[in-house]
Amino acid sequence: MIIYKTIEGLKNSLYKAKTQGKKIGFVPTMGALHTGHLSLLEISKKENDLTLCSIFINPSQFNNQDDFIKYPITTENDILLLEKISTDILFLPSLEEMNTLKSHASFNLDGMDQILEGLHRPGHFQGVCEIVEKLLRIIHPDFLYLGEKDFQQCLVLKKLITILQLDTKIKICPILRSPSGLALSSRNQRLSETGLLHAANIFKVLSNIKTQLTTGNWQTLKETSIKNLLNNGFEKVDYLEMCDTDSLQILDEAPEKREVVILIAAFIEGVRLIDNIKTTANILTN
Repeated sequence: MIIYKTIEGLKNSLYKAKTQGKKIGFVPTMGALHTGHLSLLEISKKENDLTLCSIFINPSQFNNQDDFIKYPITTENDILLLEKISTDILFLPSLEEMNTLKSHASFNLDGMDQILEGLHRPGHFQGVCEIVEKLLRIIHPDFLYLGEKDFQQCLVLKKLITILQLDTKIKICPILRSPSGLALSSRNQRLSETGLLHAANIFKVLSNIKTQLTTGNWQTLKETSIKNLLNNGFEKVDYLEMCDTDSLQILDEAPEKREVVILIAAFIEGVRLIDNIKTTANILTN
């Protein structure tokens, strides 16, 4: 694995690869790598000639400074994991290096950055788009690999690529979970053993909604699910919403014969976790 810390060095290397007609797959990360990240890289390795991972903790996407300070930094271990799976290139720039590039002041995301995560983390998606635009302009990958756990972010970045009129194609990969059902996340490293045990309730709640959702019971299910979490280790639920899978429009009732996505964000031991599940409502019959 080759590690580049400068934009110029990376661009020179990729230029040679592109002139040879090599396909490039890209997985952007903030480090603290886990099996979920590695699964994206493994998929990219199977589908491309070169697989590139970036590690950059982007301060502009943290609306909470305390959250930024507490974000786990495990660079040495990250490098070992990337070498173990034979990642081709790691881009490891400093903040100063990335700040040499200009970005759009803001992106028109059709309101998608103002709901759910965007509502509770003001400026978050504008920060995400700012750094991803820079990375895409540097790398010009053929494919961008994203995890479905960050469902809203996947849709935001699809919109970004349309805005930028780039040829990069997004590949959204399934959520990886621990045996308890908890979605793998770098934030899980901040939880105690007890916290991890209770955190699994977030998937139990989503699974129950998937099983029980009908065309007429969403509001009751929502209220019961929130109470369940608050009674089982969670301190706060930012949101639990049912949305259209394409537009992310928040729905008050489940539509018939149409897939929806249930999205959740909740705090446990001061750590904010997100998750989601897709489902189609059971139709009520008389």
